[in-house]
Amino acid sequence: MNVIVGLGNPGQRYERTPHNVGFDVVDRLAQRVGCRVRRSLRFRARAGKALMAGSPVLLVKPETFMNNSGLAVAGALRYFKVSRDGLVVVLDDADLPVGRIRIRPAGRSGGHRGLASVIEHVGGDDFARVRIGVGRRKQDENLVSHVLRPYGTEEWQDIMKVVECAADAVEQIVESGVEAAMNAFNGIAVLPEQL
Repeated sequence: MNVIVGLGNPGQRYERTPHNVGFDVVDRLAQRVGCRVRRSLRFRARAGKALMAGSPVLLVKPETFMNNSGLAVAGALRYFKVSRDGLVVVLDDADLPVGRIRIRPAGRSGGHRGLASVIEHVGGDDFARVRIGVGRRKQDENLVSHVLRPYGTEEWQDIMKVVECAADAVEQIVESGVEAAMNAFNGIAVLPEQL
């Protein structure tokens, strides 16, 4: 079983923001596989089981808020007895241009507090992650304001193209492995670099 986690913050206030792009990918995957992602009190998340590429998956959206995401992720792994090699984390990356996706089989948090929490609570960084570029902040803008600002209508339409591509990447990880997904998706520009 693969546990596919989208990082984000629960609540309407955070919808359609760069920081919640991980949630958006999980929502898109749930639509594709016909899965309902429901509240699970067992591990403080919204979760749903499904088949993807013929393999069982658990789609997870932590409800612990971003900086404590690891609590929910570790709980889900324990409950379903899944090791870190079955974990795929999808998250925003403010160091990547909008429209870029970067897949890695392991690595540090790069300053992302949600990912740092996951690494801490699951006991290592040897799990796949799909980073989605949300662009660098403006010089006079702080990082929190940048990742929590709502997208405008046109921006949202563009971001949904990136979400679609990231969902394709996750499906490729499940079907063919991280290496194949890296070869297929790393380095491609889903959008022109102008946002």
